[in-house]
Amino acid sequence: MSEKMIENNKVSVIGEIVSGFTFSHEVFGEGFYMVDLAVNRLSDQADVIPLMISERLIDVNGDYSGCTIESVGQFRSYNRHEGTKNRLVLSVFVREIHFMEEFTDYTKTNQIILDGYICKAPIYRKTPLGREIADLLLAVNRPYGKSDYIPCIAWGRNARFASSFNVGTRVRVWGRVQSREYTKKLTETECEKRIAYEVSVSKLECTE
Repeated sequence: MSEKMIENNKVSVIGEIVSGFTFSHEVFGEGFYMVDLAVNRLSDQADVIPLMISERLIDVNGDYSGCTIESVGQFRSYNRHEGTKNRLVLSVFVREIHFMEEFTDYTKTNQIILDGYICKAPIYRKTPLGREIADLLLAVNRPYGKSDYIPCIAWGRNARFASSFNVGTRVRVWGRVQSREYTKKLTETECEKRIAYEVSVSKLECTE
């Protein structure tokens, strides 16, 4: 894979493994598994981020709960068919994994850089307290004609700047991967708690 392609989607997360491995899929005899990583924020909260990892990188039968790891890779998406609808599923596709004895610099636990294209008109709004927010959907190219579709959220002056972007604008984004719980209404009487994953933008620029 070309270095240029890796550079347009690079994520590094450091945290604690908080689940076992569950089988995801197999490609050419190589099995891929999902595992959850709790990544601390500077506040007392943590984001629980799903990692997709090859059985060739780690013994997926081992119990690593409570271990601190650094995982480097790409933030990827795929469409999962649920009945008549498609659901965008996001995870960190792991290319390197490092076990860490101890870790103290919590400013570097969660970093992502994306270089992609706006593929939906940005949604700009204000909270009841007047805070500005813009939701962006970024298409980030992979080799072989594929793309990942990454939801991003910008705040304040970044949100105001992003609200002017047109579909097709090329944008470079720096930020962190975050998880957010929400309630999905299934029927009139039925609701389900789900987790959304997105990139919280700390810096962005047009690259055109």
